[in-house]
Amino acid sequence: MKSPYWFASVLLFAGCASYSGGTLKPGEATLADVERVMGPPAMRWPGADGSLKIAYPRGPHGYHTWMVRLAPDGKLRDIRNVLEPESFNTIRPGMTQDEVLLALGPSQPHWTQRFPARNELVWEWRWCNNFGEPSRFDVIFDERSSRVRSTLSQTEDMIGLNDMSRGSCMR
Repeated sequence: MKSPYWFASVLLFAGCASYSGGTLKPGEATLADVERVMGPPAMRWPGADGSLKIAYPRGPHGYHTWMVRLAPDGKLRDIRNVLEPESFNTIRPGMTQDEVLLALGPSQPHWTQRFPARNELVWEWRWCNNFGEPSRFDVIFDERSSRVRSTLSQTEDMIGLNDMSRGSCMR
């Protein structure tokens, strides 16, 4: 007889697949399919060519923002997690807030911080680093120009947020 945990693990796996759109097939799935599986997106960016990019942030306790790209014909191109070093490395001083949103999707609104004395605005995302540690990625903007000044990434342990009740960081 199978363990009672077997059924729970199947449900958990199925939930994760739909959470990331894992059941959607590139070249076949449409926007309606994506929204049926993943729900309503947080943001949309229509392309001049008729393509569409949509963001599915899974925070604040999740570690992913899934970016879905649809081709001009309305079919799914791909789905990828943008809360990864590859995406963070594209954020450069001088970028606008809109460019950062397009690259990373929305940050957690309740983690947005203003530092008036330094004319800074900080957006923050939670992610799972390459060592499996819960981490935070910050983009620091000059508040007057709304352009990136710098970025910072730290583990939650480094900033005193090592509360195990926040969930595990699985890759």
